Amino acid sequence: MAGVSLLVAIALATWEPLLARAAAPPLAHRYDSVIARDTFGVPHIFGKTDADVAYGVAYAHAEDDFSTLQEAVAMSRGRLGAMLGADGAKTDYALALLGAQATVDRDYAAQPADVRAVLDGYASGLNAYAARHPDEVRLAKLFPINGRDIATGFVLRSPFFFGLDQTLGALVGDEPLPAETAGATPDAADPAALPAAGEGNQNGSNAFVVAPRRSADGHTRLVSNAHQPWRGPVAWYELVVHSGTGWNFAGATFPGVPFPVLGHGETLGWTNTVNRPDLTDIYKLTLNEAGDAYRFDGAWRPLEKRRVWLPVKIGPFVLPVPKTVYRSVQGPVIENKSGACAIRYAGADQLRMIEEYYRLTHARDFAQWQKALAIQGVPATNFLYADARGNIAHVYNAMFLNRKPGFDYAHVLPGDTSRDLMAGTVPYSAYPKNVNPASGFLINANNTPYHAAGAGSEIAPQPPLLGVETDTTNRATRALELMGADASISEADLERIKYDTAVSRKSWAGTWFADLAAAPAKGDRDIAAAQALMTKWDWNYDGKGPADTLAALLLRAGNKWHYQRRAEADTRATLKTAAAYLMQHFGRLDVPLGTALRLRQGTVDLPLDGGPDVLRAAALWDEADDGRLVVKHGDSFVMFVDWDRQGRVTSRSIQPYGAATTRPTSNHYADQAPLFVRHQTKPVWFRPRELAAHVERVYRP
Repeated sequence: MAGVSLLVAIALATWEPLLARAAAPPLAHRYDSVIARDTFGVPHIFGKTDADVAYGVAYAHAEDDFSTLQEAVAMSRGRLGAMLGADGAKTDYALALLGAQATVDRDYAAQPADVRAVLDGYASGLNAYAARHPDEVRLAKLFPINGRDIATGFVLRSPFFFGLDQTLGALVGDEPLPAETAGATPDAADPAALPAAGEGNQNGSNAFVVAPRRSADGHTRLVSNAHQPWRGPVAWYELVVHSGTGWNFAGATFPGVPFPVLGHGETLGWTNTVNRPDLTDIYKLTLNEAGDAYRFDGAWRPLEKRRVWLPVKIGPFVLPVPKTVYRSVQGPVIENKSGACAIRYAGADQLRMIEEYYRLTHARDFAQWQKALAIQGVPATNFLYADARGNIAHVYNAMFLNRKPGFDYAHVLPGDTSRDLMAGTVPYSAYPKNVNPASGFLINANNTPYHAAGAGSEIAPQPPLLGVETDTTNRATRALELMGADASISEADLERIKYDTAVSRKSWAGTWFADLAAAPAKGDRDIAAAQALMTKWDWNYDGKGPADTLAALLLRAGNKWHYQRRAEADTRATLKTAAAYLMQHFGRLDVPLGTALRLRQGTVDLPLDGGPDVLRAAALWDEADDGRLVVKHGDSFVMFVDWDRQGRVTSRSIQPYGAATTRPTSNHYADQAPLFVRHQTKPVWFRPRELAAHVERVYRP
């Protein structure tokens, strides 16, 4: 019996790598890359061709964070569960459900040759690092990889940026679907129709652009402040690329992406913020008794199905968990206790987003940049643009689903008819855009595109079937107040605005704090004490007031329901919980903000200012054992870009930790942290001649 148990244990520990699908590496090629690390460890990658550069991008990133890059690879291969356990298996299920690998298998060969060369170059760079550092490889047979693996990661992750993962999670768990609209006017959704409060997806970002007519010195300015987690698969990685083809770009990328996805070149730049149009249509299917067919237009159609085995790591073992993925004419299908629902979503079954982002980094002027956007491969995200000629623009980019009038696409639709189903997406020409507004500035902070340029410079309301959101944020309200009040915005003004820590009394947060103040204490001393302290709050998370920490906890609780379009949380319970937390961990309510709100990386432990949904964003945090609120999401990669009157570009940037975020022995593990907490930046040294005096190391990988 012991022998049988031993054999079972060995089988569970070894089956997954033995059965893992082997990938053929890219064709052998000698890549000639040069990596120059500046004094902050940021890699500047040079090569004769773009593929040479992509090879160096992968190698440099692997030197700094090979662990996370391996998770990106495992995700694209359907093996993340074998690495991370149950949470990883959820992603593996999504990979199978959405058919990401099948999409790449079908369309990869049709991609432009230069795009495939960049993908293969990047994969080859990761292969080279893995071969030279086998002790760091976390999963047997994970390498080699090829360009198709990298492409698969794009196909899977792109729709998650507009929240498809939240919809999938709700359907799998048979829970209420995320609200698709905030109402016809901001924050007008019916609370009775909203799902219960929860953590949910709280992606956020800030973006600012100022045209010469509004700047104090005639310069054009762009501030990139896309908020991402500080660690993990969507954490920013800073880099600068230069190739012999004229590819010159500075910015940031994600693990598994061969090039910058935001930043600037010589003549133009852009940044992104998450937008939230309704890009998901849900159809309730009518199944037959056997559950293998669904009714559609009066006939029964077979439900496509495929069995997959998800590897789930539990301790030393990897368990094979069977799942069946389904598909109907509308798209992927999820069955739960309430029935079966099909999902139609933006950007499904295509991989044009790779070429689009790549072409954007090669664009030299506004026309070329828009031509790249018109590829229509990126499912959703705002683009805030500026260039050397003084043009500024906000493009509300989204692959809007074609829809038929007369149907309510914000709610579940009948899945037994083609009357509410329409193929394709609207053309790029129909995307909402605000180009060179009279105000001379544009902002976005995950708010409706109707509020981007100040009074008198806004775009007209869009057709309802597009599903453009009406949501506002405190960050947007505050940014518009500050930008609108400044007729001549200097560089210092723009920096002050970006790091602003205040709450607008005119925002949703102002209403939330008023509701908290009006909550009946009913003799509860904790609630009364919290309300009394909040009367001393100056509506600013600058760390100077006695109520800042309490106010941060209260705004964090408010953001959980507001950003998710949920019903307002119970005010008394919110006050009680916040007060109890501070008393438990600090023995007082008036805890200084810098004492509670911390940046921690290894032995570095520094105070922070800011808070949830303020322009100096500290959006999410972990509650440490000592009660400190250790920030993990918010201001991340920040870049200030400036084109002077002659069109010459300069830039500076900062990150919370450093270039080597998972290498504790590196000098660049947390070397930017002291600057970050002081609202300071470092030079980018974009041009090679500027870099020359600030090089720490040059080598060929």
